[in-house]
This record gives sequence, C-alpha cells and structure tokens, in this order.
Amino acid sequence: MQWTGLNDLREKYLSFFESKNHTRMASASLIPQGDKSLLLINSGMAPLKKFFLGQATPPNKRVTTCQKCIRTPDIESVGKTARHGTYFEMLGNFSFGDYFKNEAIEWAWEFLTKTLEIPAEKLWITIFESDDEAEQIWENKIGIPHDRIIRLGKKDNFWEHGSGPCGPCSEIHFDRGEAYGPFESFEQASDCDRVIEIWNLVFSQFDSDGNGHYEEMKNKNIDTGMGLERLACVMQGVDNIFEVDTVQNIMKHISKIAGVEYKKDAKTDVSLRVITDHIRSTTLMVGDGILPSNEGRGYVLRRLLRRAARHGRLLGVKRPFLTEVCDTVINENEGAYPELAEKRDYIKKIIGVEEEAFAKTIDKGTELLTGFTDTLKAEGKTVLSGDDAFKLSDTYGFPIDLTVEMCEEMGLTVDRDRFTELAKEQRARAKADHLAKAGSSWADNSIKIDAPATIFTGYTDFEADRAEVVAIYKDGQEVEQANEGDDVVIVLDVTPFYAESGGQVGDTGVLINGANIAAVADTIKSEGHFLHIASIEQGTIRKGDNVTAQIEKDRRMAIMRNHTTAHLLQYALRQVLGDHVHQAGQLVNEKACRFDFNHFSAMTDEEIAKVEELVNAEIMAAIPVTMQERPIEEARKLGAMALFGEKYGDTVRVVTADKSVEFCGGTHISNTAQIGLFKIVSESSVAAGVRRIEAVTGLGVINLLNEFKETIAKSAKAIKLANVNELPEKCAALFAESKEKDKKLESLNQQMANAKTAALFDNAKEVDGIKLVSARMDGTAPDALRKLGDSVKDKNEAMIALFAAVNGEKGTFYCVCTKEAVAKGGNAGKIVREVSAVTGGKGGGKPDGAMAGAGDITKIDEALAKFEEIVKTTK
Repeated sequence: MQWTGLNDLREKYLSFFESKNHTRMASASLIPQGDKSLLLINSGMAPLKKFFLGQATPPNKRVTTCQKCIRTPDIESVGKTARHGTYFEMLGNFSFGDYFKNEAIEWAWEFLTKTLEIPAEKLWITIFESDDEAEQIWENKIGIPHDRIIRLGKKDNFWEHGSGPCGPCSEIHFDRGEAYGPFESFEQASDCDRVIEIWNLVFSQFDSDGNGHYEEMKNKNIDTGMGLERLACVMQGVDNIFEVDTVQNIMKHISKIAGVEYKKDAKTDVSLRVITDHIRSTTLMVGDGILPSNEGRGYVLRRLLRRAARHGRLLGVKRPFLTEVCDTVINENEGAYPELAEKRDYIKKIIGVEEEAFAKTIDKGTELLTGFTDTLKAEGKTVLSGDDAFKLSDTYGFPIDLTVEMCEEMGLTVDRDRFTELAKEQRARAKADHLAKAGSSWADNSIKIDAPATIFTGYTDFEADRAEVVAIYKDGQEVEQANEGDDVVIVLDVTPFYAESGGQVGDTGVLINGANIAAVADTIKSEGHFLHIASIEQGTIRKGDNVTAQIEKDRRMAIMRNHTTAHLLQYALRQVLGDHVHQAGQLVNEKACRFDFNHFSAMTDEEIAKVEELVNAEIMAAIPVTMQERPIEEARKLGAMALFGEKYGDTVRVVTADKSVEFCGGTHISNTAQIGLFKIVSESSVAAGVRRIEAVTGLGVINLLNEFKETIAKSAKAIKLANVNELPEKCAALFAESKEKDKKLESLNQQMANAKTAALFDNAKEVDGIKLVSARMDGTAPDALRKLGDSVKDKNEAMIALFAAVNGEKGTFYCVCTKEAVAKGGNAGKIVREVSAVTGGKGGGKPDGAMAGAGDITKIDEALAKFEEIVKTTK
C-alpha cells in the first residue's frame, strides 16, 4: 500500500462509491437541522436520520458522504493523550432499502484491498455473535480465513439507540504490526492498540420496541462509518491523528509561532495537541454559522477557543494568534469545503474578536485564581470553594471549566456542587427580578394561581366582552376585591391583552365593569396565566366580576407594525450581510423596533441603505402576512427560522411575509403595506459580535422627519441663515473660519508663553550648575505646554524647566531637562512624578521630558514651591 494524503483519501472514497451508483452528498452543517436530540452533528448518519426514519425522501437510495463531526464529551482529555480529539470527518456509504450485507461487505473489502491496496493479511473482521449470514459472506465470498473472523456480543457489535431501527454490525480492523506489541489474541492486540478498528458496517434489519423485542424489517438499510483521520493514520503509517499530513501542517504552524518543537517536551506536546485540535473544530464550527455564546453549541465553541488561547499562553504566545493558524486550517480543508475560503475573513474576524475578549479576562482571572490556590496550599487544603469559583465566573467572566482544568494541573479540585448551587440561585434571582416588575405579588415565586390557564384572544380581537376576574392580588396576597387607588394584579379567564414575550412588550388598556374601571399599565405571563398590572381608577373590581377587557388599539397597532418589521429586517440583514445573521434579542414597542443580531463589524452606510431599501420594497409591495399554527416538523420543512435557545412545543405559530418565515408567538399586522415606512435610526455595538439596529415605522418615521426638520430650522436660525438649503456650505465655511481663528489664537498664546518664559530665564535659580525654571500658565492646553517645554530642550546649557497649567477642573505638569542637565543627573520623569504626587496626581516619562496630571488643583502652587527641593533629591 502506498502513502496517501488525507485529502486524496477522501476523494478516493467518494469517487469509489460514486462508481457504485451512489449519489455524493455534501457534508451537512455541524448544526443539526430539526433534530433536538443533538447539540452538534457527531456522526455520518446523524444528518441522514430523516431518510432512515422515512421523514424525508433521499436523492437516491444509495448515498455516500464525508461528514464533518464534533464530539465533546472528553474535551478535558484532548491534548493529554494523542488519541482524543473533538473534530473528525466520517466517511460513509448508505443504502435506504436498496442493497444489504452482500454489497456492503464486498465493496468495503474491494475499496480497502484493491483501491487502497491494503494487504488482506493485515485485516481482521468482527461480527455480531449470532450473525451467521455476515460470517458466511466474509468466509465464503470474500475468502477470509475462519480464524480471522471474531464473533463478539451485543456490547461491541450491535447498534441500537432506544427504540426504532437497529441491527448487528461488522467491523474491519487493521493490524499495525509488532512495533505496537505482541499478538497473543485478538482481544489482547486490540487492548494494546496493535489492532485498531477502521470501518464499521451497520446492518439495520430490525425494528426494536425498546423492551427487548425485535421485528425483522421489510426494507433493510445499510449505514457504514469510517473515520477519515483513522484511515489516514493507516495509509501514512503514523501513530495518531496529530501526525496525519493535514493535521501536522496545522501543528507545524503553531510550533513556528510559539518557537517550539513537537515531541521534545511532554507539557509542550499537550498544548500543541490542544491548540491543533481546537482550532480545527472552531474554524469549521464558525464556518457553519456557530457563534460564541454562553449556552448550547455557542458555549462549546467559546470553550474550545478559550482553551486553545490559554494553551497558547502556556507556550509563551502572549499575543492573539489563532487567526493566523485559522488560515492554515482553511488552506488544508478548502478543497473539500470551499465555503471556508469564501468565509475566510468572517471566520477569522469571529475567532479574533473572541480571542481578544478572552485576553482581557484570563490575566485578571489567573491572578485571582493563583491567589486563591496559594492560600489553599498554605492552609494545606486541596479543594477550591464553590464560592471562589463562582466569584471568578460571575464577577470576572472566568469559565468554570477553565478553573477546574487549571486546578487539576495543580493537584486541586473544585467544589462543583456549591458552584452549581450558586449559579442556580443567581438564575432564580434574575427570574424574581423580572417578575418583580409585576408588583410585590410576583416577586415571591411561591404564589400559585388556582385557575385554568388564561385563554388569549388577542391575535384576532382587541376586546373581550365578558372576561371573568378569576383572581386579584394586592401586596403579595390574594384579595376578594380592589378599591379605587389600589395597585393590583388581575387575572382573567380570557383576555385580548398580549403578555410580554419574545421581545414584544405587554399590552395596556382598561378593564371595565359599568362605572368600575381598572387601568392596565402592563401585561406579563406566569405559568400560563396572563397578569394584568393595574390600578383601580374608579369604583371597585371584585373577584367573579365580568369585565370588558379593552386593549389600547392604536398602541397595539404600532407594536404590531414594529414586530412585523423586525421579521422583514432580519430577512433583509441576512440578504445583505449573510446567513450568519441571527436574532440575538429584540424589543418591539409602540415607539420603535430594536433588533440585536450576530455580526462582527459595524455596518457600512451602503449596507444600511441596502437593508432599508429591501425592507421598504417589501412594505410597498403590500405583501399579505399570514399566521398559522403548524406541527413543528412541518414548520421546519418550510424553512421557518427559530430563535436559538427557545423551547417550542409540538405545535408552533409560523408567521410568513413573502420569503420571511419565522416561528413567532407575537402579534402582527395582516399586510406589509400597513407598516407605511421604515427608517433605521442607528446601528451600534452592544457586545462582542452583537450589533443593534434601532428603527422606526409608520408615524414614527413622520415624527423623525419632523424632528430632523425642526433641528435643521433651529440650526439655520442660530447662524442667521434664511435658506436652509445652504446650511451644509455655511457650516463648512464657519468651521473653516473657526479653525483658522484657533490657529491664530494658539500662535498668539505661544508667543505670550515664550515671552513669559524668556523673562523667567533671566531670574533662573542655579543648583549644582543647573538652572531651574518654573511657572504656572493657566489656560495653556497640554499640547501647547508640551511645545513650550520642548523649546527649552534646544538650549545649549544645563537647564530644568517645570510648567503647570489648569484648564477647567484639570491640572497638568510638564517637566523638561536639556541634554546638559541630563548629563548632570537631571531626570524629568522622576521630578514630575514627585511634583505631581504633592497634589495626589500621577505621571512620569523619559529623563528629558515627562508629563503628569495633577490631583488636587488647589495644591499646584504648593507642588511648584517644592520644585527645587525635589530636583536635589531626585539627582
């Protein structure tokens, strides 16, 4: 067999199965589509599950793929051994009710022994203990000696996961030779890694009920998996994945940056393996649209990036460097995954921002952790308290996983139970704070409403005629009635009031029962009940009353316009900026639409204009907006966007406006024309990798235009301009005129300061052959003070000058020493530091020139008076 590169192996495999009438499918995204059971794609079969379960129709009954995979259960072990890794590629060929064991076995053998020319005598076969059919094929059709076919039990050679399709499997193993140990038995040789599994053929032929009963399936399937990196180890004759050609090229780049070599030092090797594995994983994850966050797959990404960055520091790399290595990862993989090259700048931007953010955290966190651990060691203890670990995480953003890992390196453990307890308490406090806005009744989570969940009618109605008051709460206690002036929480059996959710604010309005009126200031939700935060304006509201519940219609319509606009805005942003854009938060009220989204750079004026144009085009097109409840799987097939992290039931509400299709429980207008107009007011950053757009719609745009008009009119009036159209030119002219006057004024001030300085030189004191000059020159800007002092440096005599100035509430000192003064021991940096210290200020600099800020400006004269004394003591 010949040495074969990883990229060539991938192509050889896929081409081979294409020759067997398989359709080559591109690798699916690492983000599972419609599979709640997975955080990240972790096998070749995972994206094809829908075909095996009959939920979708495959492009062909025969399919072959090379699937990107991430597995993270053993993150802490990555690097410590050469066996563990988080990222790998899985080769696979699949049959959906077409061929079965004969073809799967024959083609596997043909590819290994004919295409790759692996010697047959180096291959061993395992089968399920009762799979006589597979044994007959291997022995009689392929010609494998009977003693090289090993029967194993259910644990090793039967694939099943709960109920559903399952079946026996047959694995092909490779004997790496005597260099890896003796061969006394197959089991012994496997334990010492002399014999390694390279290909698993799963024969999905049974349907399990999950209770040990198996029915033979009419349409049997084939699901095979072979790790690409594992196969490359065999074909390249190397020990582990870190020595495979493409992976080794990445490690060599890291080694070059750090100035180290692999296999020279055990600790160095751990860090090299960690960074190599994690930068592979993170580059591919970001390429598939995953962004760093504190939950879900985003947290996995953040954890991998931060662990890689920390190990860079352990290698002595103090600057951000992962984006450089990212280039090598992309170069090694772009042949198979061209989207990496297309998104190169974006991927590097995200990784770079995250690494820089972590750099600000790790130094302070490490310093604090070292303080904690030093104390533990001094006291002879070995467990870091959960309170200290939580402080590191909550106050300083130091990840608990990193705290645990660093403690383990020092032979210490962390009280994770206490940490988890504190984290839960924090989440509970956050929830209580949110509920507190509903009044004291809901700050206490122990209050439970003994009534059916509220029926919401506000999708179609703005009023409910006979809504029954089922509960009233005042000051944390349930009451039978509320009187005029009382602030209460009222619960109805049915309501048109929308409760705050999904970024849409709660409705306001009134509850009316004859002459009895309650004004609703907000509406929130608690465990299925809609809570009307109200004040009794007139009369009395009693439990059991039937009230007319009316929402504030004009306000709701404005909210609905802004909410539908948020959907159109997200669609437009994805069109202009790319598919990585996802909602990261929103607030829609009657005044504006505030939309937070994932993006790692400020939008250009052109991009903002394009987004506005797209949204307004949708508005002008008068597109119907539909809202339908659908089964969640059906909604996903429509391509509906879901908010990551949200939990959805079996039935979801889908809001569609042209090509914008989203899961949404909010309220919306029925046609985009009702929005009227759309205008972006601002675009800004709110967090690393998160941008915010604030926009207005409808009458909000008219109000904005009127405000602009008023501002322009006031500006024109202020500069006595009759024609507002001439405002830009007039402002430019005034600015230029002002700038010219500033220059002249600065020149005059400089001349006056120079004249004052010349007079000072005539009366200079002399100390040890050095002339001393000091002066207070209030009103002189720091830059002018610096120019004045620098002019002293040019004098060809030993001289030290100290100048002080106050501008407003800030004071500045500037000290200079001529070349001759420095030669005689003068040091401006030391002098200005001591002088400023008299006022409580700080500063310093070079021996020939230094600046400092004054603390208490009332003490500047006192500091100047000590100038001569300080010069003597600092020489």
